[in-house]
Amino acid sequence: MKIANPSNPVMSSWLAEQGLRLDASPYVAGSMKTKKLLERIPKSEPLASLAAGHNGGIFSGPMFRRIYLTDPEHSVPFLGTKDMMAADLTGLPRLRKTDAESPALSNLRLKPGMTLISRSGFNAGRRAYVRPDMGDCWASEDIVKVEPDPKKIKSGYLYAFLLSRFGESLVRGSVYGSAVKHIEPHHIAGLPVPRFGEEVEGRIHRLVEHSARLRARHQEQLVAATQDFFDSNGLPELNELRWHQQERDLGFEVASVGSVSLRALNFAPRAQRLIEKLRAVPGRSLGAICEGGTLRTGARFKRIDSDPGHGVRLIGQRQSFWLRPEGRWINEAQAPDDIRLKDETILVAARGTLGENEVYSRSIFVTGSWLKHAYSQDYVRVLSGDPEVSGAYLFAFFRSEAAFRALRSFSVGGKQQEYHPRFLRELHIPLAPPADRARIAATVRYAYQCRDRADVLEDKALALLTTAIEEAAG
Repeated sequence: MKIANPSNPVMSSWLAEQGLRLDASPYVAGSMKTKKLLERIPKSEPLASLAAGHNGGIFSGPMFRRIYLTDPEHSVPFLGTKDMMAADLTGLPRLRKTDAESPALSNLRLKPGMTLISRSGFNAGRRAYVRPDMGDCWASEDIVKVEPDPKKIKSGYLYAFLLSRFGESLVRGSVYGSAVKHIEPHHIAGLPVPRFGEEVEGRIHRLVEHSARLRARHQEQLVAATQDFFDSNGLPELNELRWHQQERDLGFEVASVGSVSLRALNFAPRAQRLIEKLRAVPGRSLGAICEGGTLRTGARFKRIDSDPGHGVRLIGQRQSFWLRPEGRWINEAQAPDDIRLKDETILVAARGTLGENEVYSRSIFVTGSWLKHAYSQDYVRVLSGDPEVSGAYLFAFFRSEAAFRALRSFSVGGKQQEYHPRFLRELHIPLAPPADRARIAATVRYAYQCRDRADVLEDKALALLTTAIEEAAG
């Protein structure tokens, strides 16, 4: 429960400023405190005066019936409120192109430099920056788009302010609702944006833009590594799997079924054809590669909360696919050792449902700055025990659509799915010649170096902004 800070009591005059809102959120969440702080800055301007474009540059879009397709020629990538936080945009759902390009929805196409704010649900109030590689994406009506006027403000500076703790406080204070949270464009139109001149704002903008380019490069390099993986193993057709264009798994027969499994999903023809293609090239089973390493889910444990100064951030399945995970802080001493991971461990989301856009069977790669985090038990930890087969090389396969479909065919369970351990161990991993393996691994490692550097630059931009605001406010 949130309570007012005695050193910063809620004033009756604030009620009128907040449209006579009687819910506690804007008063105790820091929104009003931030507004009073920004009032001490010599110059600030309302957000609406700095935006330009459709509906004044701050808009969400109409509600509409969504028709999803899988053929890239007839569809466009479509972001929802969870997708806008994702680090890897490869598996986005795809909206029918004729609908997306219609007069009613064409304005939902993203432009690099926009700031996105989720406007409803559990994630209401989160912000994201439109990177250079997101210009061919459309965003749902559940996302507020803020298009800066380039003649009045630099896009990177505006995003840095909205992302900062000051911007977060103001945006969160605009949230309405109880069970389902909401933010409307007009709720944030009057947010005060501090101004500091060309030099300061330009430096912050350049850092944010450089960070965005590095994140786009991270995505580009991962896609290139996966394509290189299948090309080098003589399986170029798996780069364009076209899963849903294949004949559906209806009315098939299995010649011999033993006691290992009686579930039809484990013998589905599409998945079996895919697995046979993988087996047709030189390689080894996943179990053999991980002998001496790790191939299991984590140990279950009770979470004991801690403050950031004395704990470790625990990352769960959903947030591990975000650019910057939030997570909760727990007492590491009261948790099992396997919450910490070794470099180049692959985590495969190991519990979930079979929805097309669920993270179940998707994978992440733990290296660099992400080694400082802890991870829940809800992943299969894949750590190679063979020095000739690196985790970076394996990840080029595990992030692919082919791996996703193969892993899902190993599912067991009722509502919540898990993997059949025998099928998982027997998964055949193609092994390209050593030189190819080294090249693919180097591409993956470079991609994650770009991602870590992008985080550093973004943090530096936020630090510069925070210092400028605190100094100006006295």
